[in-house]
Amino acid sequence: MANSGFTGIPWLASNAYAYPALEVVHIVGVALLVGNLVLVELRVWGAAAELPLRALARAALPISIGGFALVVLSGTLMFAANPAELLANRTFVVKLGLVMLAGLNAAWFHARGGLDHPDAMARAQTAVSLGLWLAVIIGGRWIAYS
Repeated sequence: MANSGFTGIPWLASNAYAYPALEVVHIVGVALLVGNLVLVELRVWGAAAELPLRALARAALPISIGGFALVVLSGTLMFAANPAELLANRTFVVKLGLVMLAGLNAAWFHARGGLDHPDAMARAQTAVSLGLWLAVIIGGRWIAYS
C-alpha cells in the first residue's frame, strides 16, 4: 500500500484522551523551559545577586533542556496528527521560526560566554530570549484560532 505522502495520524487527533494529553505535556514542557530560563535571565539582569550565576544556571538549564525535550516530543506528535493543516497555518510556521531564532540566540549567548560576562550584550540577549519565548507561547495559542 504505497502512499504518496504522509497524511498524519488521524486517530491521534480524534482520540478523546491522546491529543489533550499531548497538549498537557506540551504546556508542562513550556513551563519547565521558560520558567527556568526566566530565573537565569533575571539573574543576568542582577536579581538575586547573592546567587552565583553559574551555580543557578547549572541547576536551572538542565531543567530547561528537559522541558524543551518534552516540547519537541509532544509537539512532534501533535504535528503528526495533522501535518498538512499545520504546515498550511501561517501562525504555526511563524512559531517554528521563532523557536529557531530563540535557539540561535541561546547558542550565541553561551558561545560568547554570557554566563561568565553578564554584560550589556548578555542582558540584551536575555531580553530577546524572553521576547522570543513569549511570542512562541502566544503563537502556540494562536494556532488554534488561525
